[in-house]
Amino acid sequence: MYHTISVLVENHFGVLTSISGLFASRAYNIQSLTVGPTEDKTVSRMTIVVEGDDKIIDQVKKQLNKLIDTLKVIDLTNEEYVDREIALIKVEAGVNERSEIFQVTDVFRGNVVDISHSIMTIEVTGTTKKINAFIDLLKPFKIKEMVRTGRIALGRG
Repeated sequence: MYHTISVLVENHFGVLTSISGLFASRAYNIQSLTVGPTEDKTVSRMTIVVEGDDKIIDQVKKQLNKLIDTLKVIDLTNEEYVDREIALIKVEAGVNERSEIFQVTDVFRGNVVDISHSIMTIEVTGTTKKINAFIDLLKPFKIKEMVRTGRIALGRG
């Protein structure tokens, strides 16, 4: 099972290295990791998606809490939360395919952010499921390149 863990950490160099090192040293694979500043410029929020059973996740949370730079660890998995990802996708788009690609993009509330004679670059924001569904619909048009941010999440309320 995938767990979404939100970690508030002190915002300075080396914190990302120590946290990713913690996962590497225990052979835990990080599915996605995003880091960004919070409303307090001295604090960053890491959103880590990791696979594991309850025992492994409890161990991960304990190890994260032991790190000096960690301020708070929240396992959002069984809580109500809002999450999003952003994807940028370059897809082959000849003249004949463009209108269909625009329609699919519109249904998913995406945006065409760049267009050339043969390539369209599309931005889409949403849940992991939404991004995956959008990518599946674009596959027949031949995806040339793609990048995803990984999940960001906040508890509700």
